[in-house]
Amino acid sequence: MDEQQQNDTPIFQRIKDHLLAQIAAGTWKEGDVIPSEQALVKQFSVSRMTVNRAVRELTAEGVLTRRQGAGTYVAPQKYQATLLEIKSIADEVRARGHAHRSVLQLLERAKANDLLAKAFALPPGHELYHSVIVHYENGVPIQVEDRWVNPLCAPDYMAQDFGHITPNEYLVRAAPLQAATYSIEALAPPREVAEMLAMDARQPCLVLKRQTQSAGRIASLATMWHPGHRYQFGGSVPA
Repeated sequence: MDEQQQNDTPIFQRIKDHLLAQIAAGTWKEGDVIPSEQALVKQFSVSRMTVNRAVRELTAEGVLTRRQGAGTYVAPQKYQATLLEIKSIADEVRARGHAHRSVLQLLERAKANDLLAKAFALPPGHELYHSVIVHYENGVPIQVEDRWVNPLCAPDYMAQDFGHITPNEYLVRAAPLQAATYSIEALAPPREVAEMLAMDARQPCLVLKRQTQSAGRIASLATMWHPGHRYQFGGSVPA
């Protein structure tokens, strides 16, 4: 986060971002106790009320959990109830006993246009991170992942090696999921997507569009293109 963005960010939000960053870095893991509110007051030179708001909001968002008389701990990171489970495509492929690999096509910093700015609830021109990755199963392309990411939620996104970690795997740690919305539709792929999926552009794709939220912010917007003739969505709902 640059100095101007930091100055524009409320102090309680900067404390939340600090706590989330420590969790994402593995400094505090699930079940670990975080510093007391009094310690955070001294660290940030702010009022107890400001620290309490940051901790209270992270608790309400399921990132932290409070135990009466024992302190505040990092909560188990559980996804909110959605009909479509959010998990890494690498895990899906491996669960089928197949080999996963990914090839990075694009990784860039870009300024949000009016449409993206509105989607992220950010001012036009705000910096976003953008990646395009092709995922393979046993050497066959099965997904083109086109993702926009909010740097305020995932500041180290550009430094990741997406040949060894998927964006989903990184974001689960860096921006613990608070909520998600998604849609699935059949669409004809753009020419460049069809080429990356090694398919005829006249064939339909199954397209998953997903927005995730973390710590009260929109964390990412992803459009995932799948060749309709060799991919299907599935799942189950517990009885």
